[in-house]
Amino acid sequence: MMNAHDAHHGMDSSSGHAGRHTEDDGSAPHQGHAGHTEHDVSAGHGDHDGRAGHGGHGGHEGHGDHVGQFRRLFWANLLLAVPVVAFSGMFAMLIGYAIPDFPGSRWIAPVLGTVMYAWGGRPFLTGALSEVKSRRPGMMLLIALAITVAFVASWGASLGVLHHELEFWWELALLIVIMLLGHWLEMRSLAQTTSALDSLAALLPDEAARIEGDEIVRVSPADLRVGDVVVVRPGASVPADGVVVDGRADMDESMLTGESRTVSRGAGDRVTAGTVATDSGLRVEVTATGDDTALAGIRKLVAEAQASSSRAQRLADRAAAWLFWFALGAAVLTALLWSLAGDPDAAVIRTVTVLVIACPHALGLAIPLVVSIATERAARAGVLVKDRLALESMRGIGTVLFDKTGTLTKGEPTVTAVAPAEGWEADAVLALAASVEADSEHPLAKAIVRAASDLDVPTATGFSSSPAVGVKAAVDGRDVRVGGPKMLEEVDAAEIPDAAAWRAEGAIILHVVRDGEVIGGLRLADEIRGESREAVDALHRRGVEVVMITGDAEAVARTVAGQLGIDRVFAGVRPEDKSAKVAELQREGKKVAMVGDGVNDAPALAQADVGIAIGAGTDVAIASAGVILASDDPRSVLSVIELSRAGYRKMKQNLWWAAGYNLLSVPLAAGVLAPVGFVLPMSVGAVLMSLSTIVVALNAQALRRLDLRPEAAVRR
Repeated sequence: MMNAHDAHHGMDSSSGHAGRHTEDDGSAPHQGHAGHTEHDVSAGHGDHDGRAGHGGHGGHEGHGDHVGQFRRLFWANLLLAVPVVAFSGMFAMLIGYAIPDFPGSRWIAPVLGTVMYAWGGRPFLTGALSEVKSRRPGMMLLIALAITVAFVASWGASLGVLHHELEFWWELALLIVIMLLGHWLEMRSLAQTTSALDSLAALLPDEAARIEGDEIVRVSPADLRVGDVVVVRPGASVPADGVVVDGRADMDESMLTGESRTVSRGAGDRVTAGTVATDSGLRVEVTATGDDTALAGIRKLVAEAQASSSRAQRLADRAAAWLFWFALGAAVLTALLWSLAGDPDAAVIRTVTVLVIACPHALGLAIPLVVSIATERAARAGVLVKDRLALESMRGIGTVLFDKTGTLTKGEPTVTAVAPAEGWEADAVLALAASVEADSEHPLAKAIVRAASDLDVPTATGFSSSPAVGVKAAVDGRDVRVGGPKMLEEVDAAEIPDAAAWRAEGAIILHVVRDGEVIGGLRLADEIRGESREAVDALHRRGVEVVMITGDAEAVARTVAGQLGIDRVFAGVRPEDKSAKVAELQREGKKVAMVGDGVNDAPALAQADVGIAIGAGTDVAIASAGVILASDDPRSVLSVIELSRAGYRKMKQNLWWAAGYNLLSVPLAAGVLAPVGFVLPMSVGAVLMSLSTIVVALNAQALRRLDLRPEAAVRR
C-alpha cells in the first residue's frame, strides 16, 4: 500500500513521471501522485515549474474442419487415382504398356473416375456454384470447369461418342488429387497460426495451487477467479494472468514474446498465463481468467487476421476472374478456328485441353499460402498480425513514428547521475537517499532504492513528509532530507552546480540534505530501452525516417532524441493531438507507421497507415492497431518490415509464375503454334500445371527460413 507521504514528495523537474501507458500533457493525472495533475504544484517531488510531464478461397472459415476434410479427401482420392490412372487407355498409350484385360477392366477408370469427380471434386463444384450465384466467376469456377470438361469428355470417349484422344480419366484423377493436395496444404498452413497459438494454452498447468486461508488447495485453472492468490513453484507455469504479490523469479516468456532470454519479475509486476517461473517460486494474485487472459486475446487477434482480406489476395481473386474469361474466350475461339479449319475432332480436343489446362490452382495458392505462412512465422516470433493489410503496407513505410514513454523508454524513472558535494562520494549520497525512501512505493523513490540495491543502505527512522517540499527521516542520528527547490528554500541552501545543466535537459532533480547541508544531487529520467538505439540505426540503414512524439517538454524530448539519433521530434503533444501529428506527416506525402502502447496512442494508431501496438499495449491500443508486438522490444518493428518485404517478394514471384504459366500454356494448348508444327499435348500441359503448383508451394515455404528474432532483424 502506498504510504501517505508518497503524494507529498517535492521535485524539481521539467518532466514528471506518469504511468506506463499515459504521457501527461497537463490534462491527465499523474499515476502514483495521488491523482494530482501537473498543474497542481502542491503535489509531486517539488516544484513542477509548470512544464509538461511524463506521464482466400471461399470457405476458409473453420480452418480445422477444412484441414481434416481436405486431408481425408486427398488420401482417399489418391488411393482411387492409382487404379484410375493405371487403367486409363490414354495414359497406357503415353507410357507404353498394355492394360490387363479381364472382364470389366475397361470400366475401372470410368467408374472410379466418376466417384472421384463426385466425391473429390465436390468442394470445387459447390464453390463454383457459389461463384455463379454471386456472379463473381473466379478460381473455383475455373477448377470446376476443368474437371467437368475432363469428366464429360472422358465419358464420351469411353462410350465411343467422342474421339479416343479425349479419354482424360488419368488427367481428371491427377487434377483432383493435385487440387486436393494444394488445398490441404493451404488449409493446413492457414490453420498453423491458430494451432501455434492454441498450443500456448497447452502450456497452462493442469492444476493451480490456490491459497485458501492457511492451506494450499489444488484446483483447475478454469476454477480460478479474479482476486485469488496462487502459488507458482519453480519450473511451473502461471495458471492465469496476474500480479506478483510475493517473490521474484526469472520468467520464460518466449512463448509470448519470441525472446529467448528470461525476464525478471517481482512484486508488483504482471505475469501472463502460460509463462514459466524458471528459478524461483512466486505468489500471484489473479487479475484475469478465461477469455480475458492475454492468451485468449492473442488467439482472437489471429482469428481476426485470418478472416481479414488483403490487397494481394483480392488481386489474386481478380486475376482468377480475368483468367476465367480469358480461358472461356480462348476456348470459344479455339473451337471456332479449328472448326473453320475443317478439323472438328481437333476442335474438340484443343478446346477441352484449353479448359483443362486453364485451371489456375497455382494462382489459388500464390497469395494465401504466403500470407498464412507469414502470419504463422510472425506469431511464433511474437509479432501478431491483426490485419493483413497492415502487414502488406509495412513494406512501403517511409516514416516510423515512435511514442516515447513505454516504447523507446521503459516508462519508469531511473537514477541517471549522482553529483556529490565536495567531500562526499556518490555512493554515500545515494545510500542516504535510499534509506529515506526505502519504504515508499512512489516511482521516484523506487528508482532511488533500485539504484542503491548494491550499496550498504542504513536504516532510517522517524519518517515524515511535507507537501510540495520533500521527505525526511533520521539516519544514524542525523537529519536527512530528499526533495526539490522548496526544500532547499526551507534549509536556505543552494542547489548543486550540475543542476542547471540537468534542468536544461529536462531531468528530474532531487537534492539530498544532511543536517541542513546539501551533500549531493540526484538526476532522474525515464530510462531509455537498451534496444532503442539499435532499432533507430537499423531503420536508418533501410532508408526509413524515425520520428518521436511525446507529451514531454521539449528539453526532455530533445535529450532522448539526441541519444537515439532520431530525425524529428514532436514534443509537448497532448494525447488528443497525436493523431493530428500523424495526419501532418501524411499530408507531407509520407507513409507512416505509428508505434505506441497506451490508451492515448489509440487515435494515432488508427490514423497511421500502419498502427503497431508494442508490448501488448492496452486493450484500446490493440483495438486500434493492425500489428501487435508481444514484446517491449522496439527492434521488433524491423521484424515486421522484414516480414512484409519478404512476403511481398514471394507474392510477386508466385503471381508471376502462376499467372504466367496460364497465360503461356493456354495459347499453346489452343494451337497457336500449330502452323509451325507444334501443338502442346494435354499430358505435357497437365505435368506443367502440376509443376507450377509445386513451385509456388515450395517458394512460399521458403518464408519459414526467415529469422524474425529482433536481434537478427537489426543485423540484416
